[in-house]
Amino acid sequence: MHVLVAALADWERPLSGGVYFSLVSLLIKERLYVNEVVLGTVFGIIIGPFVSNIFAPRSWGSLNNAITLEVTRIVLVIGLFAAGVELPRAYMKTHAKSLLVMVVPTMAFGWVVVAAFIHVLFPKLDYLSALCIAACLTPTDPVTCAAITHGEFAKKHVPEDLRHILLAEAAANDGLAYPFLSISIYLTVETSVQTAIGKWFLVGWLYQVVLGTTLGAVLGLMFSKLMNISRKQGFINHGSYIAQYLALPIFTMGVASTVGVDDLLAAFAAGCAMSWDGHFYQQTKDDSFSFVIDYVLNCCCFIYIGAWLPFHAYDSPEYGITPWKLVLLVIAILLLRRIPFLLAVYKLVPEIKSWQQALFSGHFGEWLISIWHLLSPQVSESCIQMGVSAVFVSTLALTRLPTPENPPADQAQYLAATIQPIVSFVVLGSLVIHGLSIPFFNVGRIARSNTFSSTTSSSTTSSSSKMSTDHTHVADQIASMTSLDVYFGIHHIQ
Repeated sequence: MHVLVAALADWERPLSGGVYFSLVSLLIKERLYVNEVVLGTVFGIIIGPFVSNIFAPRSWGSLNNAITLEVTRIVLVIGLFAAGVELPRAYMKTHAKSLLVMVVPTMAFGWVVVAAFIHVLFPKLDYLSALCIAACLTPTDPVTCAAITHGEFAKKHVPEDLRHILLAEAAANDGLAYPFLSISIYLTVETSVQTAIGKWFLVGWLYQVVLGTTLGAVLGLMFSKLMNISRKQGFINHGSYIAQYLALPIFTMGVASTVGVDDLLAAFAAGCAMSWDGHFYQQTKDDSFSFVIDYVLNCCCFIYIGAWLPFHAYDSPEYGITPWKLVLLVIAILLLRRIPFLLAVYKLVPEIKSWQQALFSGHFGEWLISIWHLLSPQVSESCIQMGVSAVFVSTLALTRLPTPENPPADQAQYLAATIQPIVSFVVLGSLVIHGLSIPFFNVGRIARSNTFSSTTSSSTTSSSSKMSTDHTHVADQIASMTSLDVYFGIHHIQ
């Protein structure tokens, strides 16, 4: 009990981090192009055991995994529900074919490819164990893709169909990470392959996924109808709709966890059903409550993750883990997890119009989506939560694996000892990439703007007034483009 009390008392540190960031948030986000996720992680590292040891989640003993699991679960559930609500009415029905292509085969491809790299880099892990670790890295998170569904910059630079399909895909595959994880674990811990596959199909798919999705859809549709009736009778006001952004996803999570189904998919299905007719979204679209909730949750969750990162485990030769191998894994995942497959099948997805958009979907859809957020302060605060999902799934895997001995007695124990160091380094790597990319692209934009300004001034002295005006118009438009626009061909000069 005293460990639980200490753990709860320690939560004043991540909450205080959110307060400190709010004091200078406008300056940091609009001038330095750094958001609360990157700063939250850095703040967590500073107050964590790696630097000052003020806030140390891993010192909570047996409660560490349980608290980490529930913290990340709540953040994801609320984000998934919001993603479902923000999709257009009946979106899952009208875009089922595209989602089928974008979700299952894309996840399967990335799962197999990443597992192969893990097995090659860490040969002490057999391929089944590598598949288990790769399953933790398959989700792309809806909250990540929510970063390109709002804001003037996103609306101007990213086609609406592409924004919606990325958001829906990310939300769906977030919940579908469980079947990929469960088959790997069943094959690892079960003595019979037949028993493992049977449990995977009956429990992992039919019970967890199908029943979880159905349960969430029923709850969402039921509450949508009840709220519509209550509104017509004058029993509720606008505030009651806003409260559902917190109340319904947490209620759905509680019901789904109680019956043992996939609560992430249930939350997303509840959000889709809640806004199936578009009524709920119309009532809440102009309110900033969900934005505030995202902001608070992101600050606290990433401060927690920063303090939770096991830096001491990133150099563990006894397990075959070394920093250079982890760096190579991050690079391989960045380049090969999604991009090749989406470039091959994008013609089957009507929402993706060109290979440039396919490249954008494969690359930014999972790792660098926050660039769009940071270039536009109006974009939703939800971003880079591929990290949250990876932490959640890896912690969930530990609850299914035996406690490792030193040295590990078998492959299952070896997997339990290595899964979080590998997954957490990939999370850290993605955050580093985000943090370094934004200043780089911003500096490039400023330098290009200055170059075109000088060019325009020179041409003005040697050209006619009309020609000068035309060149200035073109130069201004090109200077306003980001490096991403040039690379992906998304922004076009009018």
